[in-house]
Amino acid sequence: MATLASPSRGTSLWQRWRFHLSALVMIVPIVFTPAFFHENAFFDGRKGLGEREIGEIAVGPWSVRLAEFKVVEPDTEGRAGYAKEFALALCPACVDQVKAAYLRVGKPRNIRTAGALFSGTPYRQTAEMRIPDRTTADDVLWLTLEGWDGALHQATIPIRTASPVTAAWLARRRS
Repeated sequence: MATLASPSRGTSLWQRWRFHLSALVMIVPIVFTPAFFHENAFFDGRKGLGEREIGEIAVGPWSVRLAEFKVVEPDTEGRAGYAKEFALALCPACVDQVKAAYLRVGKPRNIRTAGALFSGTPYRQTAEMRIPDRTTADDVLWLTLEGWDGALHQATIPIRTASPVTAAWLARRRS
């Protein structure tokens, strides 16, 4: 009669704990689901334009609502430098009149240097604006709207108003 060899201690431990590990694989996504839905609510607009609304801004004959998408310091983009994301919503009356919206630090020289182009639906557009190395906390953002008739209208927003977190970050970088 042949005797059966007992499984090694490592194999026995694995067989004993694999059920618990599979339960853990099911529980971990449940723990992170609320954070996922919180983040997703910003992207589909259920939580407004962004984490911090700047307010209504008049740009020539039109008006827009501008928001800081996330209240965080600018992200590093590697060789491209730093970038900050903003969100914009056109007024319902000017949706058919505005062709494009741009945002940049400092006054643009012409339409080709107007800055980051907002993209998305007219009621919720986002743009990732580059922050040049020479930027200070006292600089201003230039919001440029281009109409279908070729008209350009601009408005300025101080960085301290648009993003206090970015202004503090810029002040720390300069000192």
